[in-house]
Amino acid sequence: MKIFMEIVTTLGHSVVIPLIILLVALAMRVHWKTAVQAAILVGVALTGFGWLISIFTPAVTKVLQGLIATTGLNLPVADTGWQSAPLVAFKSPVGITFFLVGLLAEVVLFLIGYTRVFFATNLWQNWGFMVWGTVAYVVTGQFWLSLGLCFFLMGLALFLAEVQADRYADYYQVPNGTTASMHNIENVVPAILLDPLWNRLGLNKKTLTPAQLKEKLGLLGEPTMIGLLLGLILGTLANFSHLQTLAGWGASLTFAVQLATVMTIFPMIAKLFGQAFRPLTSEISKRYQDQLKNQGQHGKKGPRLWFMAVDDGLGYGEEATLIAGMVLMPIMLVIAMVIPGNKMIPIVDLIALPFMVESIVAIHRGNLTKIVATGMVWLTLGLYAGSAMAPYYTETLHQYGVVLATGAALVISYNVMARPLTTVLFMIWISGNWAWLAVLVLIYLTAVIYLHLHRQDIWSYLKKMSDKNA
Repeated sequence: MKIFMEIVTTLGHSVVIPLIILLVALAMRVHWKTAVQAAILVGVALTGFGWLISIFTPAVTKVLQGLIATTGLNLPVADTGWQSAPLVAFKSPVGITFFLVGLLAEVVLFLIGYTRVFFATNLWQNWGFMVWGTVAYVVTGQFWLSLGLCFFLMGLALFLAEVQADRYADYYQVPNGTTASMHNIENVVPAILLDPLWNRLGLNKKTLTPAQLKEKLGLLGEPTMIGLLLGLILGTLANFSHLQTLAGWGASLTFAVQLATVMTIFPMIAKLFGQAFRPLTSEISKRYQDQLKNQGQHGKKGPRLWFMAVDDGLGYGEEATLIAGMVLMPIMLVIAMVIPGNKMIPIVDLIALPFMVESIVAIHRGNLTKIVATGMVWLTLGLYAGSAMAPYYTETLHQYGVVLATGAALVISYNVMARPLTTVLFMIWISGNWAWLAVLVLIYLTAVIYLHLHRQDIWSYLKKMSDKNA
């Protein structure tokens, strides 16, 4: 296990994921030229995302820290980012065991038809299940109970990924593509539950999409200009006490240009994912249609429709996704300051907000009004979830020797651990109450059976729901 993990962690996800995609494509009998081109483009896109995020994260973190200093905010739980989560996940016996056994389970569940999502193409994202199992292991000391949590969350992620698959593939223009990363997939739930409420309140009639922004605002509606204006507002607030100096204005304007750059370049990189997966999935889909036609002529049942799990970096640079994430940054900071009972302050993972709203964007079909409204509700609940999970997560980081980049007593990852639904499931699971665990599993299996029986009805309902935002 250690040798295998050393290979994976040494090569990195920008190498491992393209290799897996290449092997999967060849196994699906895709032409070798198409498979190689797809794998290389995925690696290029992942590397591009990594470079841009690594440069932008320190810049936005500095601005957010300036906002905190300006407001005098003092909350005991600090958000130190998602980067520490994979580190502890791959260090624990629960995490390393699930990485190997879970990968096998994901392939088997796909092959037997339990799920139509092939998760193995996004191998790296398994750490999202592993980190929750690792925290459970530190809290309870029970290996099998904690490993069971990893598998339960994997099943939940595959279920929700399949529910959203048709909407995700349609909105982000990735044929037969979906995402299943644990830290973001639960947002399918609030998007589906809250959409009818927003319609009753008339938010579907107040559509606000990037295309409409361009039409109504002209130059000001372009992503580059939106990034410039948002960056100027955030930068000015962060440097408010230094605006009487040239350096203060320089810092504000510099961040404005940096955010405009991100809003301009990210969509370009995101298109590489489409260029990578479109020929790949088109070739597979063509073979699927040919088989369906041939088998139909002979009275046989055709092959089943399936979806490939893609990296959630694919949607980060989409215009509505990026705009909604940037708009929610100052909103969530303000909410963290004023809501009673909250103990955490989102800092580093605010840059991950576009990742966190991807499923919401797809289901609401780019309606920024609804996206921001749903995001405010769910991410606010996430502040309370993060406050509750902070003692467990901090203890886990100490247990596995991850160096903390802060002097705060408690730390959390807003993106990974501040998850309302997953936190509730975690609390029930670590209780060890077998009656409650049985209820959870029963509810899950009932939902899976319903999905298998009414898959097309669910997709039709979600399409009809999303059409109201058109």
